[in-house]
Amino acid sequence: MIDAVATDSSSTESNDKPRRTRRTRMTGAERRAQLLEIGRTLFAAKGFEGTSVEEIAAKAGVSKPVVYEHFGGKEGLYAVVVDREMRRLLDMVTGSLTAGHPRELCEQAAFALLDYIEEYTDGFRILVRDSPIPQSTGSFASLISDIATQVEDILGREFKSRGFDPKLAPLYAQALVGMVALTGQWWLDVRRPKKAEVAAHLVNLAWHGLDGLEAKPHLIGRRKS
Repeated sequence: MIDAVATDSSSTESNDKPRRTRRTRMTGAERRAQLLEIGRTLFAAKGFEGTSVEEIAAKAGVSKPVVYEHFGGKEGLYAVVVDREMRRLLDMVTGSLTAGHPRELCEQAAFALLDYIEEYTDGFRILVRDSPIPQSTGSFASLISDIATQVEDILGREFKSRGFDPKLAPLYAQALVGMVALTGQWWLDVRRPKKAEVAAHLVNLAWHGLDGLEAKPHLIGRRKS
């Protein structure tokens, strides 16, 4: 009887113990995606130098060798994060250029950049920092140059129709895209006025500046070279 009671008691105690739940093991692709998202958040908040492999691994709940296995180190992870953000922004800007009227194209390009800043703030913070990695896939300056190349064709056609030298289109494309990009950096922190109003003012300056463009601009100061 005692043995039976003891056995029952043991069985009860065993049943009262909480069962351990098994952790779902991530696939390689899932782990890689997780590390990229964690790295993106940390790089945006702390920069490249302020982020460590130890912190990335701890946030992911893995050991440091797992980070090295997927990316070869912090530099590799950073390079992939930057490349993804550059592609995303470039795709958003180039994909927005669908209108036929040049002024509306300017509006669409301005909105695309501001949309990216609003929706992917962490990514933009990473892009506007100077990359400390020489082998990184690009920089914000090179990205702006890529976007300007898309705008260059539009300006070239507009210049030709107005009797201006289309060879100057690259210069104006760099100037216009740079204006929007720098304004975007400022708007990133202040977020005022509203996005649509910022876009309207950018296009107002760009469009009316182009509308009153001189075919052969001249300098009025003393310096001529």
